[in-house]
Amino acid sequence: MARFGQVITAMITPFDDDGHVDLDGAGTLARWLVAHGSDGLVLTGTTGEVSCLNDREHVDVWRAVRSAVDVPLLVGAGTNDTRHAATLVSQAAATGMDGVLLVTPYYNRPSQAGIEGHFRTLATATALPVVLYDIPVRTGRKISTEVLVRLASEVPNVVGVKDAAGDVAAAARLVAAAPADFELYSGDDALTLPLLSVGAVGVISVCTHWAGEQMQELFAAWGRGDVAGAAAANRGLLDSYAFESSDDAPNPVPAKAMLRAMGLPAGQCRPPHGPAPAELEAQARQVLAGLPHRSSGPARTAEETSVG
Repeated sequence: MARFGQVITAMITPFDDDGHVDLDGAGTLARWLVAHGSDGLVLTGTTGEVSCLNDREHVDVWRAVRSAVDVPLLVGAGTNDTRHAATLVSQAAATGMDGVLLVTPYYNRPSQAGIEGHFRTLATATALPVVLYDIPVRTGRKISTEVLVRLASEVPNVVGVKDAAGDVAAAARLVAAAPADFELYSGDDALTLPLLSVGAVGVISVCTHWAGEQMQELFAAWGRGDVAGAAAANRGLLDSYAFESSDDAPNPVPAKAMLRAMGLPAGQCRPPHGPAPAELEAQARQVLAGLPHRSSGPARTAEETSVG
């Protein structure tokens, strides 16, 4: 079993009508997600609008969700400022988090030596397990396979990577070269099945806000060696993958529209995200209506997953 679970939702941060963080809503949403297929959650990551939260809001969200659910919680605590990120990372353990997710320094476009030094510094700022987040489309820099292997081999608490680099061949090389207990998580829903084929252990997902149970079906089929069943489950999620992000409505705008359509806490995104396109909630309902029905047992209830 993967350290943080196989199906992990990169949770949105709910806001109220005035744009303030909705902490009660965060707890409610976390309980709902865990009751509907999420083995764990990532808080204040890209989908959680990490760049639009101040440090106090980060910590408030972590505490609110920790009090609501008893599942593994990873927190997005990386920034493009190494010193600032180290301060934030150092607070994660005190709030009961289970690990930190550290994104490649964005905008600065540092060298590979700079990227490696950044991650080594942040890993020493916490005793928690560290998962690196490789997403060059947003950061402007790919973490090289060589750097990933060195960090996995030499830094004891660097335990995994969220791979959103879009290069399955490179992922295969990483899995082959890294220590056996280093975990690769898909960071791109549409590439989860291909990444499973080269050794990924799980997914950190957006579409599991509404399709967690269907994603669990994909993993269950793969786990029992039913490749055709996993492929069929994946086909049932193609519309969800396509809905997640576009030029007109980049992630997390669609995820929040979906949650509003479902009557769950979300609110709008903070600037610089623009307003959600008027038709987005109608599109969300169409995607939801097209999801295949689950074939496995009943979902866990919110009461079963609550610790608050």
